[in-house]
Amino acid sequence: MNRVVIITGTRKGIGKFLAEYFLSEGDIVYGCSRRETDLTNDNYHHTRLDVSDEVAVTSFVRNIYKEQRRIDILINNAGIASMNHFLLTPYATAQRVFNTNFMGTFLMCREVAKFMVKAGNGRIVNYSTVAVALNLQGELIYSSSKAAIEQLTRVLAGEIGTYGITVNAVAPTPIDTDLIKNVPSDKIEALLSRQSIKRLGKFEDVLNVIQFFIQPESDYITGQVVYLGGVIQ
Repeated sequence: MNRVVIITGTRKGIGKFLAEYFLSEGDIVYGCSRRETDLTNDNYHHTRLDVSDEVAVTSFVRNIYKEQRRIDILINNAGIASMNHFLLTPYATAQRVFNTNFMGTFLMCREVAKFMVKAGNGRIVNYSTVAVALNLQGELIYSSSKAAIEQLTRVLAGEIGTYGITVNAVAPTPIDTDLIKNVPSDKIEALLSRQSIKRLGKFEDVLNVIQFFIQPESDYITGQVVYLGGVIQ
């Protein structure tokens, strides 16, 4: 049976890569982003929405369930970053980062989990970052929003684990995407020097962890955060 997969932030980057992967596996993929996408496939369905908009998220998830009568996998890929010194961070920036990263993840988890609980199974994968484990300076707001997601992951795993649902998180190192395009090269090099494996991450590295989390044999693994690149918290 083809899986029904929700992936947020599928317009470009790793979100689009993941959507294309699941489509190649024959799955039915529902993606979303603030803008339209050029991804076309009979099994791909795209919706324009802001993941921090409660009304839009609720409608998005309910419509998927009405069409498919199940949701098997949720991947909370959508996220934004802000690399500013704490004293130079505007309130509006902090609010925007938390709204997208944390509130977007919270809302998607809440709405999807309602239907996963009804079904008695499901897989949820959230995103953190190595910036949490490394306490990176200049990324206070971004890393704090991701630290909140780690706590959400652990507590939610406990609250819905008895319903056959696992909730885990992958924490990538820097990957060559728009998320790091404005980060000075010396800062990237300094970060890589703190990793055991001293290279930028790849989309495939993230996919590998996601594949592990969602496979049927991983039904005993939940509430975990996997840091890539040999970074140890």
